Amino acid sequence: MLFYSKFLSIIVLFFAISLTTNGQSDKDIDQVLNILKRQTQDWNNGDIDKFMVGYWPSDKLKFIGSKGVIYGYQATLERYKKNYPDTETMGKLKFEIISSEKLDKKVIFIVGKFHLTREIGDAEGHFSLTWKKIKGEWVIIADHSS
Repeated sequence: MLFYSKFLSIIVLFFAISLTTNGQSDKDIDQVLNILKRQTQDWNNGDIDKFMVGYWPSDKLKFIGSKGVIYGYQATLERYKKNYPDTETMGKLKFEIISSEKLDKKVIFIVGKFHLTREIGDAEGHFSLTWKKIKGEWVIIADHSS
């Protein structure tokens, strides 16, 4: 009976540990998802400059779109402003996260869909974002949107 009791205790302990490990959300992924929520609000308020907060302010930032790779924060900002010159063109943004994966203590990979609801015609596509924790802040270092 003692063996059965110890065995049952070990099984219960193992089950409890696996639940707490698998059931917890990752605080870093939660932080990144919160930045995406804030970016959505900024976009929907028509503020591209605030939307860009979350991108790495570096010449090494990469934006990969249908026309190729754009390097740098300023070039990415200018691309957004050129392609979305007003709130009508910007529309209302909605993200759907397909997957989020912590690749390393300082790297997160997000895959999702975006949808712009616009009077001039809706637009949608997929994206992947590589996030890196730099100087204690999560920033997008590569954005591939199509």
